[in-house]
Amino acid sequence: MSTAALTAPGALAPRASRLGPRLLIGAALLLTLFMVVVPMAFIFHRAFAEGWRLFAQNILAPDTLHAIGLTTLVAVIVVPVNVAFGIAAAWAIARFRFIGRKTLLTLIEIPFSISPIIAGICYLLLYGRQGLLGPTLLSHDIQILFALPGIVLVTLFVTSPFVVREVLPLMQAQGSEQEQAALTLGASGWQVFRRVTLPNIRWALLYGAILCTARAVGEYGGVSVVSGNVRGQTNTLPLQIDLLFNDLNVAGAFAAATTLTLLALVILVLKTVMESRRG
Repeated sequence: MSTAALTAPGALAPRASRLGPRLLIGAALLLTLFMVVVPMAFIFHRAFAEGWRLFAQNILAPDTLHAIGLTTLVAVIVVPVNVAFGIAAAWAIARFRFIGRKTLLTLIEIPFSISPIIAGICYLLLYGRQGLLGPTLLSHDIQILFALPGIVLVTLFVTSPFVVREVLPLMQAQGSEQEQAALTLGASGWQVFRRVTLPNIRWALLYGAILCTARAVGEYGGVSVVSGNVRGQTNTLPLQIDLLFNDLNVAGAFAAATTLTLLALVILVLKTVMESRRG
């Protein structure tokens, strides 16, 4: 009797220790199911609820096709620019000590700390007709706002930190010993970058580019301010979905949303692959 009483607490302890992780895992799966899986399934259900023919008709609508093309074009422009900027900024911060280094790092973090709508308003006050540079641009027949350049600029702003924040910690952790050794052996600066630096940061660079792409195709707030929401001209895919909802074209909105969802899923798969390769 006394032996059972002494061993009972010890027998309950492992069960309690196993129960805690199981509850946490179950709670995480339940939240993921209701917050991610169910909404995504609902999007596809509503998109195809009225048949494939109506879905194809909505997807192939000229305004929606233009929005998809414009979103793709913006991402194609923004991502390479941010990759080049990210590598240059990370290299400068990780490899050199100069006045204003911490200030540069703080400036890079600004897009993470302010709303994209605020960024759009700043561009509006800078490049708009009544803005600081507006009259000069107008006199030279240069249009920034309510056109592709304004959309690209605000998207560049909101996506600029992603590549830097992925590449910089890795470059700082690796140090510069391999690069210095290559220089000592007579390699040029380009050879050092191509054969030493780039192979060491390639997975972090690709991971940052994927995050940048995801942010670029899904940007809404800043783009809604500078694009002017011109139907069939300056509407990106998120703006087109909002426009279709406002037009009470629910089937068309969900059809366009499936395109954005599929892009997100592809990016998520690539992100998972990159994380495993980095590991």
